[in-house]
Amino acid sequence: MATVLGVGGVFFKSGNPTALGQWYRDHLGMAVGEYGADFVPTTMPDKGMTVWCPFAEDTQYFSPSEKGFMFNLVVDDLAEALKQVVAGGGQQVGEIVKESYGHFGWFLDPEGNKVELWQPM
Repeated sequence: MATVLGVGGVFFKSGNPTALGQWYRDHLGMAVGEYGADFVPTTMPDKGMTVWCPFAEDTQYFSPSEKGFMFNLVVDDLAEALKQVVAGGGQQVGEIVKESYGHFGWFLDPEGNKVELWQPM
């Protein structure tokens, strides 16, 4: 059985990503850069990380969900995890994408939230 190993990212829409990132940097000390803030906890798999990044308000990356956010969960077996969520009533969105830093797959949960699964290399 595939197991979630941690939170791979928190992605959400923002009316002004630059200003919001600046606010978090100024008021909470987050090291926010051009691509958000990276957090690398020791419990993550090798090369795993948690990414925090505001997206432009008009992004289509969360589609087909109508929600203003998307979860990213780190898994140890992406293909198996997608099979499990589909068997549990989730709807797979698109095909697995292979990048140099890992493989990605997406699904809609029973409430219509888009979830991105990431299996790091």
